[in-house]
Amino acid sequence: MSTPGHHTPLIDRLPKVRGKLREGAQLAKVTWFQVGGPADVMFRPADEADLADFLQGKPDDMPVTVIGVGSNLLVRDGGIRGVVIRLGRPFTDAVIKDGNLHVGAGALDLNVAQVAKQAGIAGLEFLSGIPGTIGGALRMNAGAYGSEIKDVLISATAIDGKGIKHTVAPDEMGMSYRHCDLPEDWIFTSAILRGTAGDPDEIAKRMDEIQQARAGSQPIKSRTGGSTFANPVPERAWEVIDAAGCRGLTIGGAQMSEQHCNFMINTGNATALDLEQLGDEVRKRVKEHSGVELRWEIRRIGERLGHSIIGKDA
Repeated sequence: MSTPGHHTPLIDRLPKVRGKLREGAQLAKVTWFQVGGPADVMFRPADEADLADFLQGKPDDMPVTVIGVGSNLLVRDGGIRGVVIRLGRPFTDAVIKDGNLHVGAGALDLNVAQVAKQAGIAGLEFLSGIPGTIGGALRMNAGAYGSEIKDVLISATAIDGKGIKHTVAPDEMGMSYRHCDLPEDWIFTSAILRGTAGDPDEIAKRMDEIQQARAGSQPIKSRTGGSTFANPVPERAWEVIDAAGCRGLTIGGAQMSEQHCNFMINTGNATALDLEQLGDEVRKRVKEHSGVELRWEIRRIGERLGHSIIGKDA
């Protein structure tokens, strides 16, 4: 596809890379909701240097969007203009050095927890309850079961929009509840995490408890995206949603889960618009019922069909 004002195909305007560039990538196949339109171009960098070179060499007017494994992502039905960057296998390492975990931003949170368990490193068990990657966890300061990523973070490495590499400590990242202050165009590539010495059997027991708690309380076998809204402290999102009568609420093929009403699910034929409208309807009803303003935790990106709305709302 071409960007408005240009007749040269978008892919031909991009710098040479060692990784993979693909036009018209179907994003519904890589998001947990399994909805959404295509990316103009998807780029899977070969390594950190390939990513930096691409960002340095790309046209200034080229939009760039980063996605992980799509666990808390809603891609709108019109797809995403410009380049979507997805960090794949070269960014999934999780190794122990000097008693700490050195992990790639593409590493699954669960896999990192398992590496820590095998090494007898405690304190990272909570990661086994977070669907997604370390990069996504850093971007939103993800947490579960009483801990969040900033609690175990020593440092993170990111490449900025100009291709410059930065290594930052947690106190430089402005991390708060489900939030990180670093610029949106910084792409996390790796992190160093710490834990404490622990008994692998005790760590395994704690991880099993977390998995059982998730299975018992969340629709983990459905096409979902994790928690839809951040908890409006001191309340819990599911409580105000339930109180507003939204448990099981349905729009098209989208439904607020009967099992956990802060989870939206694609019952089989939902569009991204169904899901987004359902979330907005829940926000409206909760505001009318309790005065609480729910904040989306699911990231919504791309264009609605027939519209030019790009980005995210409240």
